[in-house]
Amino acid sequence: MDNVCQCTDYNDRQSNAILYNILNRENDKSSHNNLNYNLMPHRCNCEMRRTVCLKSPADICQGASGVLVKTIHFMRNLPAFNQLPLNDQLSLLQSCWAPLFILGLAQEGMNFDVIDTPADSMLKRILLNSQESSEMEREQPTLAGVNKLKSCLKKFWSLDLSPKEYAYLKGTMIFNPDVKDLKAALFVEGLQQEAQHALREVVQPLHPADRGRFADILLAASMLKTITPNLITELFFRPVIGQADLLDFLVDMLFSR
Repeated sequence: MDNVCQCTDYNDRQSNAILYNILNRENDKSSHNNLNYNLMPHRCNCEMRRTVCLKSPADICQGASGVLVKTIHFMRNLPAFNQLPLNDQLSLLQSCWAPLFILGLAQEGMNFDVIDTPADSMLKRILLNSQESSEMEREQPTLAGVNKLKSCLKKFWSLDLSPKEYAYLKGTMIFNPDVKDLKAALFVEGLQQEAQHALREVVQPLHPADRGRFADILLAASMLKTITPNLITELFFRPVIGQADLLDFLVDMLFSR
């Protein structure tokens, strides 16, 4: 992996600052007592753009697969979901599987660590040139993306949701009337409102003193939309499914009887 910093503006600023201080050391004896905040070092963002992978892929991928199976089974067992037109079910599946999976990770208390993606040898790049090209086309998980996912998980862990709160929150995520081209959009909107009402009814008796809990849960749920399905796929499932399309597996799982 190339560890050279790519923040050219940052490097130029630091180089100019050093040169400036050398040239002006004799001209301004008192400058060392005055902080010039324009010359203070800034944090480099290159580290956050580093590509990463799971530190223990065998164990974590197995656990993630279990969470994914539970996620799809949850959707299959919702009578209202099964009443929707087939195309609507497919559209909602594509829209909500990643947020539901993250909620599943949070509910299972599943933590994980990442390491830098190892650089391939020149021989491997030559032998696997076609595979390498397809992998380069996909957006690889970055440290910034993983940190965002971990922050989302920590937020839900701090809320310590009950199983019922998780269940109704998942309902609000599944029945999303904003998904494009839904034939039963009004029905889906009604289902989402019912799920939100049920969530509120569960929250109040469980936490009567915490009047802001319902809003806090919805705010935490909004964080789920910032995590891309691609990050989830590449981080947790690419080592398992190889070049296959994860959505194809999800469709098979959802409609297999």
